Amino acid sequence: MTPFSTQELRTGFGSFATGVTVITCLDAEGQAHGITISSFNTVSLEPPLILWSLNQHSRLMPHFEVGHKQLIHVLERSQESLAMHFAKVKEKQFDTVSHQTTNSGLEQINGCVAYYECETVSVHTGGDHNIIVAKVLSLKNHPERKPLIFAHSQFMGLDLAESKTA
Repeated sequence: MTPFSTQELRTGFGSFATGVTVITCLDAEGQAHGITISSFNTVSLEPPLILWSLNQHSRLMPHFEVGHKQLIHVLERSQESLAMHFAKVKEKQFDTVSHQTTNSGLEQINGCVAYYECETVSVHTGGDHNIIVAKVLSLKNHPERKPLIFAHSQFMGLDLAESKTA
């Protein structure tokens, strides 16, 4: 094996297609925040667990510690602009976004493929990121909607009509 640069590793990781999510949370003052994450993955059906990762130095990390709730949105194919919005915009994030407030107080972006309301059960260090394991408390799913996919540093969709069952 030959050594590789961080950029080569990033490019290699980009070969693995992922779904795109926006995760919303509340800070200690009850203000809503959101962030685009593509490191989402399922862990367990029983108990219902998911995981995702966040840079250890993210300003939002304190809002995802053990016991904190979050709402994970699986973005729909047409929601590329939302992925970019929550990747960049840090102030008044929801002012221009179609959303509603859930019973638990979390902001829910309209039109997504799926929603998972979760509570963090553990946080693990993984290099320069924290791996957040969360228990799914409730979910909404819209399987008729097509998910937004990210691979090779670009957004794309799936043509479900051509997909085949393995």
